[in-house]
Amino acid sequence: MKAVILAAGRGSRIEKISNSGPKPLVRLLGLSLIERVILSIKEGGIKDFIIVTGYRAEEIKTYLGSGSHLGVKITYVDNPQWSKGNGTSLLAVKGHIKGKFILSMADHVFTPEIVKELKKQPLKDALAVVVAEPSPQPYIDLEDATKIKTQNTKVIEIGKNIEGFSHIDCGVFLVSDKIFEYIEKLQDRPTLSLNDIMQEVGLMGKLRIFELKGQFWIDVDTPEAYRKAEELLCNSLVKPTDGFISRTINRPISLMISRKLVNTGLSPNTITLFSFMVSVISAIFLAVGNYLMTFLGGIFVQLSSIVDGCDGEVARLKHRTSEYGAWLDSVLDRYSDALIIMGITVGLYNYGLSGSKIWIIGYLALMGSLINSYTATKFDSLIKTSPKKASWRFGRDTRLFIIMMGAILNQLYYVLLFLAIITNFVSIRRLVVMKKAY
Repeated sequence: MKAVILAAGRGSRIEKISNSGPKPLVRLLGLSLIERVILSIKEGGIKDFIIVTGYRAEEIKTYLGSGSHLGVKITYVDNPQWSKGNGTSLLAVKGHIKGKFILSMADHVFTPEIVKELKKQPLKDALAVVVAEPSPQPYIDLEDATKIKTQNTKVIEIGKNIEGFSHIDCGVFLVSDKIFEYIEKLQDRPTLSLNDIMQEVGLMGKLRIFELKGQFWIDVDTPEAYRKAEELLCNSLVKPTDGFISRTINRPISLMISRKLVNTGLSPNTITLFSFMVSVISAIFLAVGNYLMTFLGGIFVQLSSIVDGCDGEVARLKHRTSEYGAWLDSVLDRYSDALIIMGITVGLYNYGLSGSKIWIIGYLALMGSLINSYTATKFDSLIKTSPKKASWRFGRDTRLFIIMMGAILNQLYYVLLFLAIITNFVSIRRLVVMKKAY
């Protein structure tokens, strides 16, 4: 299956941000709008694209090239009549595609899951299926939104000015190539929008809706929508498994950092390595055994905890997630945990706490921290599927925050003792909870 992206329009309403450049090339958190569309569709399982260009077409072609750097294949179709409306861009695709295809605008931000689910929809006797939202979010501009009136799942009316509408058009379609046989007669109109085409298809009873559930989308066509899209994308990075410290302290700070990092060439794995090096420095400081170094070590521990969230945030914002990246992050986190606990233990020994007791406590804290992280994988999967949100997840964010506070207060012995007890207790508790769950 192929995907068609309509990228021919000028987008005059967003020129304050685009500086009169092509709207599809407006950058949003490290990627152009059209790159976001391409990569979302790619994650949805499609790698073959037709992009319809018009206004400043050469700039778009030069920017995207063959698409190989995005892991996709791009074919360009020029639409010399782009100024007549985006409906002419769909008509321009005739003869370039066979079979059903995904159709999207170049300025709509949406989750890949929408494409994954839309691909599964049967067309049956329909010429197109439109993704539609029954309860539009507060950030949707209803005046500008394309509204849909339905009868069961069939669209009976679609357009900007519709009374008694039931859904909002999300700008993503599954389309049959047979549509061109029915809409070719519309090409002589002085103006032709995609809404005009879909209205004709709807009047024939050949347009159905696919109802959007639990996914976000936004049409980025104004400066206000642009800012809202930034907010939505950042909010989507918050995980249901985030602990209290992560939600209230780490994530807000890491998101501010990540919003800057996405505009650099730093890869997520490079950020992972940097976070690990911060942990190594913190462990060295903690091992010295005097208060100044302990204080600095505690600050660096918390800094590493914050930066540890940036690699995943940048990866997801730029569609660069990988199994290797997640695995590398997990492995280096375990090394970091071990080094920090070892640094605390050595620091307390250098401070004057001798004897076997400190080493036993350090070992128990190390064992508990590692097992705590190991058991978190299965426990987190339970949290994700549970209707009840965990009020406090005792995870790595909490452990490292406690270490920072203990370092600042110069009470790392009691912190180490606390971790030796609580981490093992939490791991045992998780075993009990998981047994009940399964």
